[in-house]
Amino acid sequence: MTFEASPPRGVRWLFLDLNSYFASCEQQEQPHLRGKPVAVVPMPTDATCAIAASVEAKAYGIKTGTSIWEAKERCPALQCVLARHDLYVRYHHRVIEEVARHTPIGKVWSIDEMASKLLPLKQSVPEAMALAQRIKDGLRRNVGECITCSIGLAPNAWLAKVASDMQKPNGLVVLEGQNLPEALLGLELQDLCGIGANMAARLNRAGIWTMRQLWDTSPKQMRAIWKNVEGERFWYRLHGYDVPDLETGKSVVGHSRVLDFESRRPDVARDVCRRLTVKACQRLRRYEMFATHFYLSVRLCDGRRWGHDVRVPPSADTLTFVRLTHALWDAMTDALQPDRIKKVSITLMGLQETAETTGDLFEVAARKEARIEPANKIRSTALSAAMDQIARAYGPHAVHFGNQPQTQAGFVGTKIAFSRVPDLAEFTE
Repeated sequence: MTFEASPPRGVRWLFLDLNSYFASCEQQEQPHLRGKPVAVVPMPTDATCAIAASVEAKAYGIKTGTSIWEAKERCPALQCVLARHDLYVRYHHRVIEEVARHTPIGKVWSIDEMASKLLPLKQSVPEAMALAQRIKDGLRRNVGECITCSIGLAPNAWLAKVASDMQKPNGLVVLEGQNLPEALLGLELQDLCGIGANMAARLNRAGIWTMRQLWDTSPKQMRAIWKNVEGERFWYRLHGYDVPDLETGKSVVGHSRVLDFESRRPDVARDVCRRLTVKACQRLRRYEMFATHFYLSVRLCDGRRWGHDVRVPPSADTLTFVRLTHALWDAMTDALQPDRIKKVSITLMGLQETAETTGDLFEVAARKEARIEPANKIRSTALSAAMDQIARAYGPHAVHFGNQPQTQAGFVGTKIAFSRVPDLAEFTE
């Protein structure tokens, strides 16, 4: 790794973190929720957990992962709102449009986080702070008064993210290179992005308990603690160096769903699982990629789990993977004899950009070999293309495989993950 001889002084990056994003979108859309404690939930039951909490709910100690029954004990006035992932994606694009009016967006980190490398004329602290305030004002004026953000300014994007977490909600924090490490010494190790409970325990075993001790650790020590080069990269980021991100390609396409209570019967759960497969295949074709492995897993309400993967010739047609879904589902029911199923997941793996292959054998759940005949392959590929065209012209339910499962959210499979923002097209596939 090669870096600048010394870390830059001043600020070079702006990091924006939207405050209580899902809940804020709901408060913007539903004015009667403004100023009230709100929890966004995946299903309308006290047995579920909050996937987001408003600023007002956080004042009661309610956060992502808090069970709703516990949240209601802490705050009887809590308003629970069913998640609308399509709404949050639409607001995400409105936010990006507004931020881009003020500064180039270098990287979208997640649905509610993005970073901008500041233009040279904006790298002085006064100019950067003025820019940050214009972004805040623009969001309030052009996106919604409930859509607020915390902004961090720092020598690199990682430190700017740390700064954005130091003052919430609606914060603006500057970490200048010349003020390090003093500006960080009040933080706990787990306040830093990349240090979770397991890494904190590993640091503790190495005798590192405080920010000062972490700062004084050498790059080689950090590499040894992390057991890979990422530890050394972490050290350089912490010390203000602008470390470029490693380029990574798309490696998997998948969907999972915790089932609504009325969908937990095995027959209905299979319909949901098949629908997840169909949506994943549609995404695969939009990316113009092919999968070489298919994985299906389930979690039962009694806690038992089952998972199995199948290797396939490079494929992107829906029929191939629907047949595999049925075969693996039958193998699962034979093995577990399930009564109620809580969660289903499917993943297309081993992605590649070409369909070249040296063989056409794949394993099915019963561990018998099966052959995809070339003629069948051509027909199923043509069928998938035709179904995509019909769906685009007449809607996602115009033609489909088997029963179409209904969910309380109105769509199956599509949801926002930590580092993946769904395409709007996914909500209509």
